[in-house]
Amino acid sequence: MDLTCPLPLQNTSHVLLAHGGGGKLMQDLIDKMFATVFGEPCTSHDAAALPVSAEKLAFTTDSYVVQPLFFPGGDIGKLAIYGTVNDLAMAGARPLYLSVGFILEEGLPLETLWRVVVSMQQAAQAVGVQIVTGDTKVVELGKGDGLFINTSGIGIIESGLNIQPKAIAPGDAILVSGDLGRHGIAIMAQREGLAFESPIESDCAPLVEPVQDLLKAEIEIHCLRDITRGGLGAVLNELAIAAGYQFKVHGNQIPVIEAVRGACEIFGFDPVHIANEGRFVAILPAAKAAEGLAILQHHNPNARQIGLVTTQNCGEQHLAIAPVIVENDLGVTRILERLSGEQLPRIC
Repeated sequence: MDLTCPLPLQNTSHVLLAHGGGGKLMQDLIDKMFATVFGEPCTSHDAAALPVSAEKLAFTTDSYVVQPLFFPGGDIGKLAIYGTVNDLAMAGARPLYLSVGFILEEGLPLETLWRVVVSMQQAAQAVGVQIVTGDTKVVELGKGDGLFINTSGIGIIESGLNIQPKAIAPGDAILVSGDLGRHGIAIMAQREGLAFESPIESDCAPLVEPVQDLLKAEIEIHCLRDITRGGLGAVLNELAIAAGYQFKVHGNQIPVIEAVRGACEIFGFDPVHIANEGRFVAILPAAKAAEGLAILQHHNPNARQIGLVTTQNCGEQHLAIAPVIVENDLGVTRILERLSGEQLPRIC
């Protein structure tokens, strides 16, 4: 996309409070910034009427407050599009439409906003979704940390599968779609001005295509979950408790690239608790594990089968049984617990 930022807007290069006041400056921002990149909205009213089929719909919303706004491998705009699209994909949905809400801080350079808006449109085009409606608010200087974004998404569920934690069954295989920890480490390095011998870029990426390929292969997916805040550890614990069965994970099969592993050793982080923005867990029948893994490895060679669902009961009524245990090559096991908070805040 070759677009030129339409600055200045009314002879200013920064966001003013008036840009959120509903007057001419706000209309200029919408017309010259957002509509120029996203295209004209489906409606000038407060809601868009969208054509959909009689299939089952998926709907999600998420907000993005990452700091810094730009980081190796992505930015807040790309993150906002892919994050919401990925939430739809985890329900087995094909994303169709997005809404975008901007909370802008007075003084934000319009050139910065333009870069984010263009990045969002490029990400939307990459996954075949349309941004159809949105909203803009401006807060006083010092009240907004530059830029916050909310995106909501609608997708269509075309398969007859009921993809949810309650569908998980004993004997199921647990797969991850790629190597872990790159997003969190990339954000930390950018914040602290760190340079590693091997540069680490965020794994920020859309997950629609690998999920749709699993569905096209008619693999009986029981559950999908993207691995974001809290990392793999949080996701596995959450799913095990919701399903009511203990998960057994092989630690040597958890994929972590050497650069991330080395950074974690230096700073005392555990890769299984580091955030990701382009990875997911897939839980499916063991008989389909090899086929499912081959599909995932077509998209990312670091995809792995990391464990299985046991017959041990856990869940809310059986928490005496650890939800997730990790076994090493010597057969020694440890409990994989959830952190009480976040190792790295403001990563998405």
